[in-house]
Amino acid sequence: MSSTTPTTVSSDDTSPTPARPWAAVLALAGATFCVVTTEMLPVGLLTSLGDGLRVSAGTAGLALTLPGLVAAVTAPLLPVAVRRTDRRHVLCALLLLLAAADLLSALAPGIGVLLAARALVGVCIGGVWAVAAGLAVRLVPAASVARATSVVFSGIALASVLGVPAGTFLGEAAGWRWAFVAPAVPALAVAGALAAVLPPLPAEQPVLLGELVRLGGSPRLRRGLLAIGLLVTGHFAAYTYVRPVLERVPALGPGNFNTLLLGYGLVGVVGTFVAGALAARDPRRTFRALAVALGTVIALLVPARGSLPASAVLLLLWGFLYGGVSVAAQTWLSAAVPRSAREAASALVAGLFNTAIALGAFTGGRLSDTLGPTSALLLAATLSLTASPTHPPDSAD
Repeated sequence: MSSTTPTTVSSDDTSPTPARPWAAVLALAGATFCVVTTEMLPVGLLTSLGDGLRVSAGTAGLALTLPGLVAAVTAPLLPVAVRRTDRRHVLCALLLLLAAADLLSALAPGIGVLLAARALVGVCIGGVWAVAAGLAVRLVPAASVARATSVVFSGIALASVLGVPAGTFLGEAAGWRWAFVAPAVPALAVAGALAAVLPPLPAEQPVLLGELVRLGGSPRLRRGLLAIGLLVTGHFAAYTYVRPVLERVPALGPGNFNTLLLGYGLVGVVGTFVAGALAARDPRRTFRALAVALGTVIALLVPARGSLPASAVLLLLWGFLYGGVSVAAQTWLSAAVPRSAREAASALVAGLFNTAIALGAFTGGRLSDTLGPTSALLLAATLSLTASPTHPPDSAD
């Protein structure tokens, strides 16, 4: 680790302000980019991954399901385990572990070793999101928190813009193993950046299991957690198997598919910042609007599959809308709990997100293998529309 970054004291003496606050925010965005790139990499590699390991597309999809399950457990428990450990050190260690897991995935001789490596990825995903999701408020002035949170969460969409398409392209050009080697490089670079620009970040208050249980039992949070769970489960039930869906669209070749994935990520970046601005004013209404629009767009992909232009437009709308989900959820979360409970609440939401990712990928795989990939779209649309009336909670008093 590098020496301590110079800091200035903020109005809250438990939250040191870094000398380069936006460099610190960008480093956190780099961490979210790395974990999401590695997590989502199998989406563009399912066909070659299944062929290379001699398993079905549904079985290959376990490479996405397993990290989600592990992350779901890690997210709430890691803050408990590390207690007061400097969050800068925790994040650096997680990025180094992510690089090691990427390399082990690339060397996997069979599905068993690959899944073991992907379990390590799950530890990194859960840990990074539990720690990083709520750190923007400790790094920048209050007036800039919404924008900084959007930057941190933009790593999700940038992974779709750069990470997943690049991995898909590399997998087609050089084989899926090289696609897993590549993400290790930015993971190592981001670990160094985090060590250099983050200030000391001890826990504001140690996260205890009892605090997690208390928050999880709060009616205020349960409504929002249910809505998020439904929406994210539906999204990943369909998005994990979007390639088999789009491969049935006439005139769609591999080049067009990669272009669509790139466009999906680009509009997702825009959606992140648009939703961040809207959610800063009204997170409940923003989330509900996203849920209704997502359900409608995904449902329309079913009749549109005979048309490449219609499918392309709908996929881009999907990317724009889903780009705003995470930042909208984090915005209402920050307002719904006391300052002392922020990290515990972030850990709960990170655990829920990853449970939903795993459940969605697993369910989508089973439906895709038995009823065809269109059934996953119908499930996703249903869950998204069901989520819309189950709105997020009001702000904390």
